[in-house]
Amino acid sequence: MRARDLVGLGVDGHRWGIRLSGRKYRAKVDELLEAVGATEYANVPVGLLSGGEQQRLRVAQALANDPKILLADEALLSLDLNHQYAVAELIHRFNRDHGLSVVFVTHEINPIIEHVDRVLYLANGRFTVGAVDEVMQTQTLSELYGTPVNVLKSNGRYVIVGQGHSGGTHLVEEETAGLTARDTHEGEATNAPTNPAHSSNQTINTKSIHPGGQA
Repeated sequence: MRARDLVGLGVDGHRWGIRLSGRKYRAKVDELLEAVGATEYANVPVGLLSGGEQQRLRVAQALANDPKILLADEALLSLDLNHQYAVAELIHRFNRDHGLSVVFVTHEINPIIEHVDRVLYLANGRFTVGAVDEVMQTQTLSELYGTPVNVLKSNGRYVIVGQGHSGGTHLVEEETAGLTARDTHEGEATNAPTNPAHSSNQTINTKSIHPGGQA
């Protein structure tokens, strides 16, 4: 399967009966490939593409029918840092330029955090919701986790450090995460971390809903 074939599944892969005419189908696929910056590898087999290139195709596929809301579920998973930021910025651009609302679920918060209006942060079956600066702070997350944590911020990026059983500290969330798009409109973001007292990995679901904003 070539890159354009994968995108084409979003154009008429859901149809029963008569398909789009060949000309309309190709024009739509070409338009989507250009929109996500994937024209140059349109005819390359998907298996030969990098993770970031494949994610661009999936974004194009998801946008094929001009949705009002885009659910980006772990869209940054398994990508290196450069591709995380590139995919995040791509989704943010559609959110900003086309009024697309976005629900962004991710473990990687830093690439998208500057584009998010509100955060829904999940931990241990509980949640808190609010603006980024309200949620991403030591007191709020310590109460949510039920154990002391420190939220550190440097150059707009977050690191969360939890206190272990021995009284020492360890990294809860590695600074490999990212967000995609900041919206000045009403929005939401979700974070789902693991217990900082027992794990060195933070699970963050960033759910960013932007009616007519960025994602």
